[in-house]
Amino acid sequence: MQNRLIQRAAALFTSAAALFFTSATFAGDFSSSYSAGLLTTYSIKGTEPASGKHPVFIYAVGTTEDWDNGQAMAAVAEMAAKGFVAAAVQYDNGLFGTCSQILAKAKYIYNSGSTSSAVSKLCSRATADCSKGVVVAGFSQGSVIAINAKNYDSRVRAAYGMGAHNLYSVYSLSSCMNNGNHTLASTNIRIVNGDNDTFPGGTASTVRASSQSVTGKSCGSTAYQCLNTNGSGWIMVKGSQLSDGSADHCYQRALGGCLSSEDLLDSGWRNGADNWGLKANLTWLAGFATP
Repeated sequence: MQNRLIQRAAALFTSAAALFFTSATFAGDFSSSYSAGLLTTYSIKGTEPASGKHPVFIYAVGTTEDWDNGQAMAAVAEMAAKGFVAAAVQYDNGLFGTCSQILAKAKYIYNSGSTSSAVSKLCSRATADCSKGVVVAGFSQGSVIAINAKNYDSRVRAAYGMGAHNLYSVYSLSSCMNNGNHTLASTNIRIVNGDNDTFPGGTASTVRASSQSVTGKSCGSTAYQCLNTNGSGWIMVKGSQLSDGSADHCYQRALGGCLSSEDLLDSGWRNGADNWGLKANLTWLAGFATP
């Protein structure tokens, strides 16, 4: 009964968010850049509404991925349609790393004290008003960056992470990913992981344990989701929910595995209505910003 009540409350939160953010009239796509140090410049690609002042959405891809791949730009398109200045940001994603190494990249993106950071570049756009909130998302290494974004910009209100763990094979990220070790509150984080993601161990039990550590929320040893009344928490995807039958680290892709095309996306993730899919999670995320 308690789980059903939590699910209903989360659904009401999501429905309320959908009422706030309706389809916007687009001015179209834009491109920009930001600086990561004196000699390094990275690209920004996004879509924004035609007029008015709007909150900002930022997406970061995973290790070795094309920074503006199909997954990233699908998220950008969805959030722009909800009335956000929405963008994907390039960063030095050729290698994974330790907490200190990844958080250095996060700081270049989200440092509100620098006029050359990605968030400052986006917040300075004519249609942006970051006092209405910045919401963020990312995959794998990009999820680590997203969950730690508020460390560097207090305007960050919520994060949606995919492939988000405190352990990535030989890299223990507990010092920056465990609940309480990042500035963003657990009540403003939602993560969605495949139940046979190999990075934390490759089983539902190890993925569940990692998800519990990141969010600080446990619903028992057999749970496949564990959500607060506002929809924050964690969700595990089953292979049976995916077109290729494998809920691996890159479950969002259509053809299976992280070596498959980054631009061919699982239809359930891209266009489905289930709470593990893109649309539901971005609707949840949008609810933290001010219209």
